Amino acid sequence: MERPSVTVEQFYQQHAEPLQLKLLGGEADLKRFIREPTVNRPGLALSGFTRYFAYKRVQVMGHAEVYYLRDLRQEERRARYAYLFAFRIPCIVFSRGLRPDREFVEAAAQARVPTFQTPLVTMKFINLATLALEMMFAPRGSELGSMVDILGVGAIIRGESGIGKSEAVLALIERGYSLVADDVVKVTLVDNREVLCTSSELTRDHMEVRGIGIINVAQMFGVKAIRKEKSLDLIITLKQWDEVKDVDRLGMEQEFVKVLGVDVPHVTIPVRPGRDIARLIEVAAFQTKLRKSGYNAAEELNNRLLAQMAPKPAAPSNPAEI
Repeated sequence: MERPSVTVEQFYQQHAEPLQLKLLGGEADLKRFIREPTVNRPGLALSGFTRYFAYKRVQVMGHAEVYYLRDLRQEERRARYAYLFAFRIPCIVFSRGLRPDREFVEAAAQARVPTFQTPLVTMKFINLATLALEMMFAPRGSELGSMVDILGVGAIIRGESGIGKSEAVLALIERGYSLVADDVVKVTLVDNREVLCTSSELTRDHMEVRGIGIINVAQMFGVKAIRKEKSLDLIITLKQWDEVKDVDRLGMEQEFVKVLGVDVPHVTIPVRPGRDIARLIEVAAFQTKLRKSGYNAAEELNNRLLAQMAPKPAAPSNPAEI
């Protein structure tokens, strides 16, 4: 599991448009690292209390901070900026279209701190920037296999080379389902509970079919055959029939595998000539969807059997007991 490092430059390049960021100064030091995926208002630090100053975060200056500083004498403002820039903060954003005063510009230039401006109101910027940073800081990795969205169930299909993954995925696409990724699935942990999957930008819309080569799925089957990202609900492993020693006939025990620390339902499907693997994958996805809704066919059948086997109460022999 990889935890990415995030620089101010990456934050600016990826989110300048949605956050409406404009760079005012500090271009030379955009390589500073943002250490925590959230935003801080430095009001207490500007007032002189710096014990719990969250300096590792993006700092935002709103109306409260700016108008508080404007009420101070010039020498006092310079002293407060000295408190602030004594810490290695990643960057500062002025919200509501506010502009920094001359003392701030001088102090920021000396400390080489990137400064931005946005027309967004302070709380809206904080909310949007926090969501953006959480996604940038989210643990990520990759899984070998192909992923298909089957009626809302995101399923990764994996197995050894040549076992028939591509044929099964093509059959699913022909039935109207959507390809998310082929061969390598990029996974990201969101909110420490959901695994979000996508493909690399380089290979998106494409897949390899052995004997034919690379095909463009969107061009061949239409744009509905492609989905950019999907949460992971199921992992299906295709194995040769002889390699599966114990085939689960009832499905009473749910098997899981861990992806980025999250338990994901797992199904092993034995493969041999004559089996419709695409149909079996489809049924496994439907079964997962039913289980998520609270229904388990194996448990229902088991309860019926137990009810059938339970001893029946004896009928009374004395008519007076009736």
